Amino acid sequence: MIEERARVISVDHGHAWVETQRQSACGTCAANKGCGTSVLAKVLGNRRSRVRAIDPVGVRLGDEVMVGIAESALVRGSLAIYLVPLLALVVCAGTVQVLWPGVGEPVVILAGLAGLAAGLAWVRLFSRRISSDPRYQPVILRRLSIPDPRADGVFAP
Repeated sequence: MIEERARVISVDHGHAWVETQRQSACGTCAANKGCGTSVLAKVLGNRRSRVRAIDPVGVRLGDEVMVGIAESALVRGSLAIYLVPLLALVVCAGTVQVLWPGVGEPVVILAGLAGLAAGLAWVRLFSRRISSDPRYQPVILRRLSIPDPRADGVFAP
């Protein structure tokens, strides 16, 4: 299970919208100054991401929670989004080049682009299919802190 800290910003029946802050380990790495990931983290800044998560805990607005998603769901989703369109592009372009060796390069490029489009269409269908599958949804694992009503916006552990 991959876990991330988040803050509850909205509560819905059985679900909660949570906000996470993008974090990077670049501040502690010895290669901080010469690393491309460090530069990218500085350019992108500290953006927040909002995610709808399944709420079996019964959280309230302002709670700090731990949100998790199964590693297998993350790997499958990543492979579907990145690998399938790329493989479709290469397979379509290669198939046209092997089956019709005399065709020009523009035809092979068009076949590759058609394969890429087909791969992206498949990703869209795949994402619609898994959008309601609880195995692919983030889940609130536990409450870390609750809002302290006396502290005006400050959260107590």
